[in-house]
This record gives sequence, C-alpha cells and structure tokens, in this order.
Amino acid sequence: MKLREFELAAANLKGVIHKTPVNSSRTFSEMSGAELFLKCENLQKTGSFKVRGAYNKIAAVARESENIPMLFASSAGNHAQGVAYAARAMGAKSTIVMPRTTPIAKISATEGYGAVVVLAGDCYDEAYQHAKKLCEEQDGCFIHPFDDPDVIAGQGTISLEILQALPTFDAILVPVGGGGLLAGMAACVKQINPRVRVIGVQASGADAMVKSFCTKKDVCTDAVSTIADGIAVKKPGVLTSQLIREHVDEMVTVTDDEIASTILLLLERTKMVVEPAGAAALAAALGHDVELSGKRAVCVLSGGNIDVGFIHKVVEKGLVTRGRQMKFQTVMPDIPGSLYRFSEVMVKCGANIIMVQHDRLSTNLAIGDAILHVACEVTSREHGQELIRQLEAAGYRIVMES
Repeated sequence: MKLREFELAAANLKGVIHKTPVNSSRTFSEMSGAELFLKCENLQKTGSFKVRGAYNKIAAVARESENIPMLFASSAGNHAQGVAYAARAMGAKSTIVMPRTTPIAKISATEGYGAVVVLAGDCYDEAYQHAKKLCEEQDGCFIHPFDDPDVIAGQGTISLEILQALPTFDAILVPVGGGGLLAGMAACVKQINPRVRVIGVQASGADAMVKSFCTKKDVCTDAVSTIADGIAVKKPGVLTSQLIREHVDEMVTVTDDEIASTILLLLERTKMVVEPAGAAALAAALGHDVELSGKRAVCVLSGGNIDVGFIHKVVEKGLVTRGRQMKFQTVMPDIPGSLYRFSEVMVKCGANIIMVQHDRLSTNLAIGDAILHVACEVTSREHGQELIRQLEAAGYRIVMES
C-alpha cells in the first residue's frame, strides 16, 4: 500500500471523526522504563478506531457508484458500531448481522447509530456467513472488519496523527486480532520513518497472527480463549498478514491477567475506561514483554467499549493479579471465640475482609474443626505477604486459593 492511500483516507475522515489525543504518562513511563505515550482511540467516536476504516471504505464505495448500495457487516462489537455510524454519516443504510449471544447493550448501541440489526448464529463465523448470504441476495456491499485495503488505509491514519503530534519516537505498540489496525499503521509509519520499531501485541489465548508472523505462513487456530474479545480472531486476514510480515518488526503476546491489571491501572491512574483489547499494547509495555528501556514509545489504546456488567469482573481479576485481593483458607477449632481471634490478627495487619465462609462439613476435617475460606483486600503484594506471615506466626496454616 502506498502512502497516498493513507493520506487520501485522512482527507476522507477530516471533520468526521475525532483527532484523538496522544497523552504522555509519567506513571507508565516510570513503570516501563520508557518515555511512554498513549494514543487514546478509546475516546474516538463509537468508542474505537473501527469507524476510521468503515468510513473510508464507504467513501470509496460512494466514489464508485451513484447510489450507495445497502451496506452489510457482521460483528458482535466495535466494527458493528463503526459501520453503523459511518453509514449514517454518509447517508447510507446498513444491516449488521450479530450472533444471537450478543449482549443487549451492544445491539442497542448499534441500532442507535441507525443500523438494522439481524441476529443469526451462535458465534461470529455463523453471523459472518449469514451476512454474506444476505449481501449477495440483496446485491449489497459487504464491509469486511479488517481484510480490505480501504479499511486498512482508514486504520492507518492513526499513524499520521501520531506523527503530527509526536514527530520523533522510537517504537509503537499496536493490538492485533485480524490485523487491520496493525497492518495499516505499520505500512503507513514505515513509509514516513522506517526507523520506527513496530510491535504487534496479541492475547496469548488468541495468537493466530503471532503464529502466522513467526512461521511466515497463514495460521488459523481451532479456538480462542481470552477476555479481549475485540482481538479474539481465529483466522487472520490474508492481506493483513502479508502487510504485517512486510512491515512489522516484532510480535508478542500478553496474558489475560496482564490485560486485566492494565485496565485497572488505567482506571486508577488516568480515569479512562479501556476495553481488554484496547489495553493489550500498554500491558506489553508495562510487563516488559518488549525491550523499551530509554526509548520513546507509543501505545495504542484501541477502544473503550466494555460492558458495564463485565467491568467488575475485570477489575476483580486485576486486583488479584496485582496482589490487591487475595483468597485463602485455614483450619481452626469450631468453638466460640475462634473467629474473633482470627479477625483480631486481620485487623492488626490492616486487611479488609470482603468474604468469609465457615465450612464444618468437609469430609477430611477432624472432629471439632472447621475450614475458614477468606477473601480480603490488602494495599499491595508485599502487604499480603506480611499478612500471611502474621497469621502463620499466630498459629494458622494458610493455603492460598486461586
């Protein structure tokens, strides 16, 4: 892809989308050992970068035909909202096929941007096949979520904005699922400054693109398992894979624990809500999965669309990962005063009990004993370790629970 394709896409998007900020972060810089900046696409219209590629594709369709045909897409998340918003902005009609398992909030958001939502299938692949079928029957235009040159060009405009805000930097970290965002950003930035190191970041439970990159051939995975549903793709794009092999320097994976911990950090330190896929790049920087010491690096926060009902689960996982919550069990005599004496140690150590379960029925218990299951809050991993030492010094045998 040529640089002029990205420049044309930027012209198409001017006045349509937000030019999202590139924010510096002293906190994250100290944690990573790099001078770290955040490209905040979680603040983009529709809550993610996806509107860039969708609008640029529809603009290309409009140039080629007098009347824009019915637009079709399949998605359970950000692409659905991006296409719906872009279609309405261009005066076009859109039909989005979503799996029947899609949360009501995402369906309502997509309909709120003006799309007709059709529920079909129990997973993305089945929704995709139904959308393609409807598109063919109605002689429409299908907007692919990533494997399309106009979509890729639209996503690549993020690199142009970063270079305008930050003319010199050493590395850029980008989350990757099907590869549209990474392929576009890498192909664009390398034509302007080939010295910039481009690093793709994928969830370890959905690492098809990493395997494709390492083996230099297209690889599909049988299943995906990650909280980062926005990058949970079994089959990467053909065009995106080719561009990534040409322009990307390195690919790494991060765990769900690292992602959850990063979401919690972003909430606490920047007051920003970022979805799991959007936090992957920063998770790699903070987890030292890549060597950034002394470098100036940009992490792309690709989206902020996270279900309200899911936030507390991610926060709890992040608290556990960072040692701020812990669960354990201990055996104590089942007599009056035992729980009080145990609580005295907890209070003395400054721990906050958030759950306690008294179990007298376990078959491996001695007569007269009970198992106490405890969940508590502490201020840090070191605080938690000190709590365990104090409990053991008081005569309690502690067994940690996951």
